[in-house]
Amino acid sequence: MNAGERQAMRVCAAGDLVDGGAGVRRAARYLDGDAVVFFVRYDGHVYGYLNRCAHVPMELDWVEGQFFESSGLYLMCATHGAIYAPDTGRCVGGPCRGARLRRIEVEERDTPEGRAVFWLPDGDLQPAPADEQRC
Repeated sequence: MNAGERQAMRVCAAGDLVDGGAGVRRAARYLDGDAVVFFVRYDGHVYGYLNRCAHVPMELDWVEGQFFESSGLYLMCATHGAIYAPDTGRCVGGPCRGARLRRIEVEERDTPEGRAVFWLPDGDLQPAPADEQRC
């Protein structure tokens, strides 16, 4: 199945994500359990990841939606200090060096309401039902 055939979920307006700024969280289901995914903009592109550190399965953000460390160049786990390249999800420093965040497919599209960010879910990581979308 190609990306165009999957049911995409609108995440936010494209302008809501600023390079190195706050991310957007969404409730998800991962392998039949509750999870959270997040979306950030880096170097002009949008990236999405499962909000789970590769070192210990804890959420990364130190304050809800704050995934970047102070320079805005790396994603950082608030619990153990692991830092990740925002464009690849690869851990470049800390206790899980070389491991990766679980990436999710995203794209930006023009819509009648303006440019928006969409999540293209896959088999084991899906949006939570609408009544559970409280991130």
